[in-house]
Amino acid sequence: MSLRITPLTDPAHGPHGRRLAWLASDADSIPAGAAFLRLLDGGQEHLAELDLRVHPAERRKGVGSRLLDTAVVTARDNARRRVVAQAEAGSPGDHFLAARGFRKVLTFRYTRLAMADVDTTVLAGIVERPHPGYRLTSWQGTVPDDLARTFAASRRAMDDMPMDDAEYGTVAWDVDRVRAAAKAVEQRGDHLHTVVAVDASNGSIAGFTELVIPGNGTGDGQHYGTGVLPEHRGHGLGRWMKAESIRQAHRDYPDLGGLLTDTAESNTHMRQINDGLGYTPTHTTHQHQLDL
Repeated sequence: MSLRITPLTDPAHGPHGRRLAWLASDADSIPAGAAFLRLLDGGQEHLAELDLRVHPAERRKGVGSRLLDTAVVTARDNARRRVVAQAEAGSPGDHFLAARGFRKVLTFRYTRLAMADVDTTVLAGIVERPHPGYRLTSWQGTVPDDLARTFAASRRAMDDMPMDDAEYGTVAWDVDRVRAAAKAVEQRGDHLHTVVAVDASNGSIAGFTELVIPGNGTGDGQHYGTGVLPEHRGHGLGRWMKAESIRQAHRDYPDLGGLLTDTAESNTHMRQINDGLGYTPTHTTHQHQLDL
């Protein structure tokens, strides 16, 4: 098969990384596949994230290998030490990555909560149960100015989440970065909702959970992350915040179908929270890593 690999201009460049793209096409200029390579920074300068897709009719013709070779060369040229990619367990992509030198370093479990199955009485019982020394607050979109600094500081709650053999590094968060992340969600037309637990003794944020709702309020929302700072763990804050996030989504978006979340298979604590709140498994993916 005669293939042409064409670099594309990707408008998705941001302040904390940039993305490169290539299109594979045949001799008649018919697209056969595409690859995207995100070059990360802010504590992850060693990483490049790969998203590679080949049309089912064009598989086993060398399209994926050509795109992969192009992406790997580019990652090396940009001084990256690791290329990571995800594929559904047992899928053609899963087998493709394993056959080309990637090793499985992490397994993600994906689950969904159907909004029709939400028991608001149970949620109210969780949310209204006192958590001495803490209170809940929330906002939509960008963090309020008076909470911006402590919210950025609370992001280190994700630094020690179970990652098995994956080498993600430590993401450096500051006020500009949390505002930029919220703006990116807004610019694509979606709604970012954040619930936090506040330490009543000093007003600092002890933990957070984020949920993104599609702009039209239908389909499925996506949880972006839930974390509690190490010094505040053991008080049930994760379950408390997530229950409030679900309660708000159920109240404010009556046409929403469900909520999606993904959790590392080894993150037993968060998996137990999700299971207890009614999330059911949908599929599993593997994180693959190529050492350059």
